Amino acid sequence: MFNMFKDQPLWEVSQSLSAVAMGVQSADLVIKGGKLINVCTKEIIDNIDVAIKNSRIALVGDASHCIGEDTKVIEANGRYISPGFLDGHIHVESSMMSVSEYAKAVVPHGTVGIYMDPHEICNVLGIDGVKYMIDDGKRTPLKNMVTMPSCVPAVPGFEDTGAFVGPKEVAECMKWDSMVGLGEMMNFPGIINSSDHAHQIVGETLKANKTVTGHWSIPDTGKGLSAYIASGVRACHESTSKEEALAKMRLGMYAQFREGSAWHDLKDVARSITEENIDTRFAMLISDDTHPHTLVDEGHLDHIVRRAVEEGIDVLTAIQMVSINCAQAFHMDQDLGSVTPGKCADIVIIDNLTDLNIEEVIIDGNLVAIDGEMCIELEKYEFPEKATNTMHIKETITQDSFKIATDKKDSVEVRVIEIIPEKVGTFERHIKVPVKDSLIQADPDQDVLKAVVFERHHNTGTKGFGFVKGFHIKDGAMASTVAHDAHNLLVVGSNDVDMAVAANALVECGGGMAVAQGGKLIGVLPLPIAGLMNNKPVDEMAEMVAEVSKSWETIGCDIVSPYMTMALIPLACLPELRLTNRGLVDCTTFSFVSLEVE
Repeated sequence: MFNMFKDQPLWEVSQSLSAVAMGVQSADLVIKGGKLINVCTKEIIDNIDVAIKNSRIALVGDASHCIGEDTKVIEANGRYISPGFLDGHIHVESSMMSVSEYAKAVVPHGTVGIYMDPHEICNVLGIDGVKYMIDDGKRTPLKNMVTMPSCVPAVPGFEDTGAFVGPKEVAECMKWDSMVGLGEMMNFPGIINSSDHAHQIVGETLKANKTVTGHWSIPDTGKGLSAYIASGVRACHESTSKEEALAKMRLGMYAQFREGSAWHDLKDVARSITEENIDTRFAMLISDDTHPHTLVDEGHLDHIVRRAVEEGIDVLTAIQMVSINCAQAFHMDQDLGSVTPGKCADIVIIDNLTDLNIEEVIIDGNLVAIDGEMCIELEKYEFPEKATNTMHIKETITQDSFKIATDKKDSVEVRVIEIIPEKVGTFERHIKVPVKDSLIQADPDQDVLKAVVFERHHNTGTKGFGFVKGFHIKDGAMASTVAHDAHNLLVVGSNDVDMAVAANALVECGGGMAVAQGGKLIGVLPLPIAGLMNNKPVDEMAEMVAEVSKSWETIGCDIVSPYMTMALIPLACLPELRLTNRGLVDCTTFSFVSLEVE
């Protein structure tokens, strides 16, 4: 596949690279005297120089003959020279920041490229939203490689989104220079049941000779998984157990080990490596969703590599999993993923392999970050008005908007979505809750809260009612327009008054997250860009997230990253039970079910 994500194609600079390697021309930059982390052979080689010319690597070895009067020299002094880190699956929108602000946050941590799936903004603004993310990313040195959102909506027929993506749209977008593949194919039921729609979307990607990424979120490792992989899906980040990850790798699928702000799957999936004597070429480390506070406090892929080592994975293997393995998964290792001649000069210099402190970051031969800070200025991107005007809710929301009528008298048995902290799955529970004046009530004593999803894209007036368990909230409500993947307005709470206050706060500010208690707003995080992002720097965003997090704690919530867990309540491609603006969805049978248990 032709790779647009480099400063210059190899054929334009091959002569000068060879000339530098032979000492006929001088290098632009030489890194001297480092310990090379060779991900091709999984070894560390002492006293290595790297000579760079025209944004690419000309020589790896002794580069003393490559240094001329104008050559810049970086003395590694025994530090480690590593390929820059690649994130094989990331939704930038989940950082709640724009691409340029996200780049400022992750590049100093050694991330030189991301494979971005912008399906969050695409569900709100369609292909225009994808274009905005690409335009924003062009202002950064970060290699912003895009996978086209495949499932808008995630599972057709179960929710209402702001846009639609079908085979025609995918075929057109595959022609874009920035498009390297297909975003996670969440409609796995459509694939394994041979739906024309799903297979045509995958087919248009394969016709373009680009990579299809996946979303196999059920534990079936038998015929269903084979059917899914046989369609052309090459990678999947949804493994939550050793057995799932191992099965995928054995079938030639890249298992992407996820460790994000809320989804901590690495502990279990790492066992597929640490407990089995397998080749790890089909294993990758990815973040999927990372919030600002995680980036500020812990880092990005450098943090995930450290976590992998904590779980028993060898540090060199872990670095392979964020470099050459990722590049090979996307057929881009001819340019990316290793410190070898001809490759893009995307290099990180690390002080030691225990703390993994990233001291210098070089992208396309340019020094872009030193000691955790960007050392270049980035042009700010201004989003168009369309991107900041996305709250289109038909009804005026009042406390009456949350009433759920029933013909039962004192109590009723209802289906309840029980969340699993730090995991993406849910359980379907059947629980009796009180009825008052023919209205079904929340029951905080049983940790059962009311949930409502309002359609916010087309003024349809549709809304779905449900109940959730696991947030431990006694008194209050929270609302969010970050509600995967349709990103309608989701409100969860113990009482209708607070639910209305939280919901209206987001209508007024253009989207985001809000918390209410006692009829008053006690926390709000404005996300005016598509109701998903803000254009503020990572430090400011981390502070804003911290403030709204305190509000969650005030109303009793004590789980990790509750806003991310809450955001998955409407995602109708994850088991077991979900709530969309159209109603409750059984995600094991993919059918609508009633709120009241028959």
